[in-house]
Amino acid sequence: MAVIGPYGVALEVPDLKPGIEFYTAAGLTVDTQDNQARFSCQGRDEICIVLIGGAARKRLHHLTLRADPARLDQVPEAVRQQGGKLIEAPDGFEDSGLWLLDPYGTTIQLLGEPPEAPLDSVDRFEINQPGRIVRSDRSGIPAKAAIDPVQPLRLGHVLLYTPDVMGSVAFFSDALGMRLTDHHADVVAFMCTPRNSDHHVVAFARSRGIGFHHASFQVSTPDDVGRGGRALADRSRRGDWGFGRHTIGANFFHYIQDPWGSWFEYFSDIDYISDYSRWTPTDYGAEDSLYNWGPDVPEDFVHNYEADAAEQVAAIGF
Repeated sequence: MAVIGPYGVALEVPDLKPGIEFYTAAGLTVDTQDNQARFSCQGRDEICIVLIGGAARKRLHHLTLRADPARLDQVPEAVRQQGGKLIEAPDGFEDSGLWLLDPYGTTIQLLGEPPEAPLDSVDRFEINQPGRIVRSDRSGIPAKAAIDPVQPLRLGHVLLYTPDVMGSVAFFSDALGMRLTDHHADVVAFMCTPRNSDHHVVAFARSRGIGFHHASFQVSTPDDVGRGGRALADRSRRGDWGFGRHTIGANFFHYIQDPWGSWFEYFSDIDYISDYSRWTPTDYGAEDSLYNWGPDVPEDFVHNYEADAAEQVAAIGF
């Protein structure tokens, strides 16, 4: 396998200021360099979000994935065989690892890196259930004033738009060594790495064009999902969806819309695949493709504003 985990995503945006305000409110730390804002989770080395200022419109710049350094030399030929191509590093980015285009025009960077550092253990999330009392003689949750603001622990996955969901699945499988976990027809699909992987590292949703849908960040507990999501939604005053739980992946979620119409997700708990040979992909029905329970889905939750903008630019001849 080549890909062994997520690393980050870069977006071109018109103005850095709204993004800095949004992502720092979400709990990420920021470093500004030249015309870029680079965000990390507290205590982590990975640059999980990069914003590049001065663009005419917001759009996906590239996806960065962590790759096995010992297998990077196998990737170029596989990329070419599957309809992609190798490219030079874009302006403003180091020529490290491999840079490539998939068959639909998405730019991908593979960084030869060891597996990400494990997270520190946290207190067990315990609930009392009928016939199973695990917490007694003490309160289950502290007062609000005693709780620190929620901070994301790590980037878990990224969902991208593509004009061909199963074509993207084939490319990421055959060229990059990833595996299909679950899907809904050819509308949405989820992919893991072959070993020691969250249920999904990359996912795809069908659209007229490519683009960025959301980045998802792990927090410690479902309480943190609800608390962090509500706080960010109240502060940003933009759209949100949650608190809820997905069928596909089983993670608790809360999504908050960023300044450009895409989404930021807090999640806790997710299916884990230690060995893909033990996993059987499921083709879920439409009723399970987005969620198992939660509030109604926002009307524009799967609307690709990047495709709209690209069509407008093409129409006026730029």
